[in-house]
Amino acid sequence: MNLATVTPTAQPWQDAKRYLWLLSPLVPVLSLSFLLLVHFTGSALFFWGMPLVMYGLLPLLDALIGADPTNPPDSVVADLEQDRYYRAIVFAYIPAQFAATIFGAWLVATGGYGPLAMIGAILSVGIINGVAINTAHELGHKTNALERWLARLTLAPVAYGHFFIEHNKGHHKNVATPHDPASSKMGESFWAFLPRTMIGSLRSAWQIEAARLQRNGQPVWSRANENLQSWALTVVLFGALTLWLGPVALLFLVAQAFFGASLLEVVNYIEHYGLLRRYEEKARRYERCAPRHSWNSNHIVTNLFLYQLQRHSDHHANPTRRYQALRHFDESPQLPSGYLSMILVAYLPPLWFRLMDRRVAEHHRGDLRLANLYAPKRAALLARWQTAADVAPAARSETAASDTRVATDHFACPNCGYVYAQAVGCPHEGIAAGTAWALIPDDWQCPVCAVRDKVDFRPLQASA
Repeated sequence: MNLATVTPTAQPWQDAKRYLWLLSPLVPVLSLSFLLLVHFTGSALFFWGMPLVMYGLLPLLDALIGADPTNPPDSVVADLEQDRYYRAIVFAYIPAQFAATIFGAWLVATGGYGPLAMIGAILSVGIINGVAINTAHELGHKTNALERWLARLTLAPVAYGHFFIEHNKGHHKNVATPHDPASSKMGESFWAFLPRTMIGSLRSAWQIEAARLQRNGQPVWSRANENLQSWALTVVLFGALTLWLGPVALLFLVAQAFFGASLLEVVNYIEHYGLLRRYEEKARRYERCAPRHSWNSNHIVTNLFLYQLQRHSDHHANPTRRYQALRHFDESPQLPSGYLSMILVAYLPPLWFRLMDRRVAEHHRGDLRLANLYAPKRAALLARWQTAADVAPAARSETAASDTRVATDHFACPNCGYVYAQAVGCPHEGIAAGTAWALIPDDWQCPVCAVRDKVDFRPLQASA
């Protein structure tokens, strides 16, 4: 017998969770099912079905099923990202989201329910639209027009359209710095963080878009303002439902939107708590975002539920990478449990501080001068947790920028591959066609991934 016939061959890699990813689009279907049970049984108790799933069943399953740190092999990542099945899973969330929102508003407006039932309905629909922000997050980082438009549509029921601007162009640039309203500080409770991040993110989105429009010579109050475009989708949706169902529907829609937005912000609170990028005096900018600047988790259920958002370090390193290809990094700090469990802990500041402050101190090896500290508690935190010697922390070296003083008019982002061509410019960002590379501001960031600045771009071979 030929030895080759009995030598085992390597089996092609397969995604063991391929069909488990359907958990995410099944969530709004489950919420809609609970709402239908309310309608057909007449029992308002079913309004509480989705909150029990979100805050009870899923965290329990997360704890029981555990974590999976495995990564797909590098050899399959390109094909994995091109598999349209995974894209269809994200798209599938949106119809059920809108159905649950509209049906929930109809139930509340026509059912004559009491306060307790109303709270359950607000939570039930708010959960779906809060998780939908994560769907919009996955879509909004992609480069094709359809996915980016669907991201803005998905944000309409939660009235958080400015997230499309602020997250991509603000948070990803300023993450884990004092300038980021979506990065929480050690010692800051979630309840102190919530108004700071909601107001700060809104302000940041408006300023970012105002600057873009100014570069284009357009007024901020114009149809070209992408914040106004996104908010208009909410106005149309809420306005139509209010005209149909009356003012009770509007109160319900506003309340569920606020709660849904708070779900996004409690996840933001968890993701970068106490982590800080060092400011490089020589480079006059913050060090590049690294795996150590995001809290991660490999708990399976939450990763299925939230498109692997918990592999947050890889997301910040590669924002355009699709969820099914995100990787675990051994050097990234790990949460004690998945996001779904940590949300409950974040609602209880004493428990959160007891669980997480020690981990922040250990992550920084006892030197809290390297942490992002809440100013009112800075002295107390240093007294409690500072154990490192009182010496100046060594500066981390930043990769030297490429010399762009070469004979070329094409420059490429080393992260996502976007190419700035002088002949084309970047009109959407206010950089007119024909603008020389030297005339672009030094703080200009990649318009696609937003994680690399002008100084990071690499010159390409001169065009013919």
